[in-house]
Amino acid sequence: MSEPVLVLDAIEKTYNRGKPGAVEVLKGAALSLAPGEVVALVAPSGAGKSTLLHIAGLLDTPDAGTVRIAGHEMTRQSDRRRTAARRAEIGFVYQFHHLLPEFSAVENVALPQLAAGTPKVDALARAQDLLAHVGIGDRADHRPAALSGGEQQRVAFCRALANRPRLLLADEPTGNLDPATAGTVFDMLMALVRDTGLSALIATHNPELAARMDRVVHLDGGRLV
Repeated sequence: MSEPVLVLDAIEKTYNRGKPGAVEVLKGAALSLAPGEVVALVAPSGAGKSTLLHIAGLLDTPDAGTVRIAGHEMTRQSDRRRTAARRAEIGFVYQFHHLLPEFSAVENVALPQLAAGTPKVDALARAQDLLAHVGIGDRADHRPAALSGGEQQRVAFCRALANRPRLLLADEPTGNLDPATAGTVFDMLMALVRDTGLSALIATHNPELAARMDRVVHLDGGRLV
């Protein structure tokens, strides 16, 4: 049996720990994500799903518990090692696209590859292929301001997958779009995920989108159920 791409074990996180008004957000959250599995993360606002995604993506550290990425324990690694793992193994998509406005779509997708040492010609070629895959290859030279909201988010998906990560973490990736556009863009995201075979943990408020994934987990009282 293949090793899980992501394992969260007994994750605890409290903000303002040891101070008056401390907020216990995660209370032993645990999750295992298999290769190629797409899991919906459902929780009400303020329940801690963004915190969980940040910990899973090595952007934050838990107060207790461990995070394993592709079999490697990452919780106690140096910042440099965690940054390297984040760049190589994990792709992120947020509710807002966070594209760099001064660069074109193809340049935005190429940038993470260039940061990882990919030659420019190869980075641009992969960026163009990814944009074509989500139906906006003809918009590659447009800057974000000239793209629709749905097109901007497709560029963000491509950027997240540019370095061929094993794990995709998405926080309400269609939450800023109207329902019709959200459905179309989500179809594009699922096609990208399925075609590349990576694992994904996708936070959503939308029960229809959640039902289309392999499994749904709920963050309830600081635990995943």
